[in-house]
Amino acid sequence: MGPMTAATPAARRVLLAAPRGYCAGVDRAVIAVEKALEQYGAPIYVRHEIVHNKYVVQTLEKKGAIFVEKTEEVPPGSIVMFSAHGVAPVVHEEAAAGKLATIDATCPLVTKVHKEAIRYAQEDFDILLIGHEGHEEVIGTSGEAPDHITLVDGPGDVDKVEVRDPSKVVWLSQTTLSVDETMETVDALKEKFPLLVSPPSDDICYATQNRQLAVKQMGAEADLVIVVGSKNSSNSVRLVEVALGAGAKDAHLVDFADEIDEAWLEGVATVGVTSGASVPDVLVEGVLEWLAQRGFEDVEIVKAAEESITFSLPKELRRDLRAEAAALVAQAEARAEKQ
Repeated sequence: MGPMTAATPAARRVLLAAPRGYCAGVDRAVIAVEKALEQYGAPIYVRHEIVHNKYVVQTLEKKGAIFVEKTEEVPPGSIVMFSAHGVAPVVHEEAAAGKLATIDATCPLVTKVHKEAIRYAQEDFDILLIGHEGHEEVIGTSGEAPDHITLVDGPGDVDKVEVRDPSKVVWLSQTTLSVDETMETVDALKEKFPLLVSPPSDDICYATQNRQLAVKQMGAEADLVIVVGSKNSSNSVRLVEVALGAGAKDAHLVDFADEIDEAWLEGVATVGVTSGASVPDVLVEGVLEWLAQRGFEDVEIVKAAEESITFSLPKELRRDLRAEAAALVAQAEARAEKQ
């Protein structure tokens, strides 16, 4: 067989990352909204997007979920669910003041970080929270101990960090960050604060790490990596960065297959495909179908880890929340009549 020419292109193939898509925390949160709608009927209010994925949010809206940014937007006597990213204690207080029945769908791994923040604050540590400013998870964690937490948004923030006592400093992190960038930030913090304490267990969630590991394994072989996920999904955005860092020549984030630009395929023989932790597999299937129609029919699995973790649904789904919400309103009205 002679050398390849323009007329005989390299065989086209797809490297499909495993694991990819839904993690246990996202699966739990989405099912919780669906179960709440089944049990209590529409509407179910959800404070902020239940997970950061456009398709998931649109699908749940069609079933009767109403997404709001502020607790005050929810009418008294309603049911409101808190998203997988977690909320600060003040949000629970707002819900109580608004006579709302609540369902807490916070990912248990995020709850773990909240508990770490509370514990270290009680021990009077300065807590350096590695994360992205404005992200819902960071806002929720910071709210657990606002007087003790300083946000560190990457290695570039380290120089301006000040603490009360360098011998009582601990770092925690947002669960959806790039593992490599987080450790780069930790190393810079340790250089500045040699007695810096690490959390008892890794804060970056297992699913984020596994998805990044799979992308690293296929990145060096891929001419193009397509990450399925929404632009406001931190872990999806990180996958694009990890792919490029691992050697992929090009990488893009898309919500749906029809967002792929055919120009990206020019000169491409190997396409890597993965998806963020809040992405249902139907969207990945759409991308694979789109690629197959353009000659990329050969799919190879790149397996980085096995995942078997599951989380039980929020305990509130075992109660009659409509009755509880109605009782809260009735109590408030009775108090108002007495005054």
